Amino acid sequence: MGDNLILAIDQGTTNTKALVLDASGHILTQSSFPLTLMFPQPAWVEQDPLLVWRSVEQAIDECLQSIEGRPLSAIAITNQRETVLAWERRSGRPLGPCITWQCRRSAPFCEQLRRQDLEHTIHERTGLTIDPLFSASKARWLLDHSEAGQRRAADGEICVGTMDTWLLWHLTGGQVHATDYSNAARTQLLNIRTGQWDAGLCEIFGVPPACLPEVKNSSAIFGWSVPTGRLPGGVPIASMIGDSHAALFGQAGFEPGVIKATYGTGSSLMTPLDTFVLSRHGLSTTIAWARDRITYALEGNISVTGAAVQWFGEFLGFDNPTAGVAQLAQQVTDTEGVYVVPAFVGLGAPYWDENARGLITGLTRGSRAAHVARAIIESIAFQVRDVFDAMQNDTAMPFKLLLADGGATQNKALMQFQADIIGRPVMRNTSSDVSALGAAYLAGLTAGAWRSEQEVAALPRSRECFEPSLPASTRERRYAGWKEAISRAMAKTPPLESVDGEA
Repeated sequence: MGDNLILAIDQGTTNTKALVLDASGHILTQSSFPLTLMFPQPAWVEQDPLLVWRSVEQAIDECLQSIEGRPLSAIAITNQRETVLAWERRSGRPLGPCITWQCRRSAPFCEQLRRQDLEHTIHERTGLTIDPLFSASKARWLLDHSEAGQRRAADGEICVGTMDTWLLWHLTGGQVHATDYSNAARTQLLNIRTGQWDAGLCEIFGVPPACLPEVKNSSAIFGWSVPTGRLPGGVPIASMIGDSHAALFGQAGFEPGVIKATYGTGSSLMTPLDTFVLSRHGLSTTIAWARDRITYALEGNISVTGAAVQWFGEFLGFDNPTAGVAQLAQQVTDTEGVYVVPAFVGLGAPYWDENARGLITGLTRGSRAAHVARAIIESIAFQVRDVFDAMQNDTAMPFKLLLADGGATQNKALMQFQADIIGRPVMRNTSSDVSALGAAYLAGLTAGAWRSEQEVAALPRSRECFEPSLPASTRERRYAGWKEAISRAMAKTPPLESVDGEA
């Protein structure tokens, strides 16, 4: 590979990052630009597609400025998953916002599918439950709210895709509309058993196959760049992969028995599988990545983790919301029985209750803001345990430790409590760029920087281990309190008019 370098783009929910990696696995330079989320209605979450692309241009430009003149051998893309958008194939003009993975606007349509008894059919073909989290119902909404959207999509005039496809479209000057198996597997339109777009699923969701991207291996040549700012033309885009999948690859989690948790706005736990397995405990079966073959995985998606900390910090008016909550939580050593269930958009895995709502329980006259802050941080660890236990039950595999990555892992108190509440060591990757690194490793395998996954696994990784120290009896008592709080969040309350007897 010589002096050639890999540019990795990590397009996330709240920011876009870019970094340049060399053949020894070291990051030479990196940059980051924030993104804005918009909330036009309760439980609706969207972004401006053009501003997302602009953030990518800015991140690339700043990143490449410091390595001026040194050649790139490949470009890697990793992205927030399930977020979907539509644009005109000829002009590239977006036909609406990016509807993000957090958005619940398609919940009524998903409920219609459940009433039609389609849950089993969709789960069998996609490994996923019916939920607004996934892309297909949101894609249907976009087409239904675009003039002649269905007809134009069926005629191939419209492109529908996840964020990776949008970036690829721009990087190649509108020449390539493609995605990889990991992102396609999260749409509910791909039959993950066959690896093909499923005509029956497309009909169920009302998304014509003609508007969908070509599906390729995660480590493959997707196209070549056109000149964009400091980015030269002719650089191969050599990998695309969803961010959680990329984190598993970045952690070198290639074999069954490895489980990782990525802590971000929401959180994702994932473990690779030997063969295709459908979950019986509220998890998703998905495609981890595809190289010479498809690698399947079990995943548990938690809708709100770091976002809850951000919300509470904003609620209290902190200039730096996340840091402010972390500092506030340090003022107490225990929540004193306070639990917070951050079901702001319902509950994801393993509960899948979109009607659940957030609550704070266990308050007393002595409760202070610090107890709530600590309870919000601990809610992240409790939710991770929910999924951790479900994965052990589905795989019948006693996981020896948990690999951790993502921004919230910088909170050492959280990592210690995570080890305590699962009763296993937590091995924290100290890099904040594990997803970008995973995508870069895949691109490097395509470009010849590394010859095998074994070489990737041997690359340097900085890690810190947190050992459990909580007595088992205390651990289970605390977890039982959490389960009680969850049951309250999921309790169905009657409509207001039925309470006072008035319509």
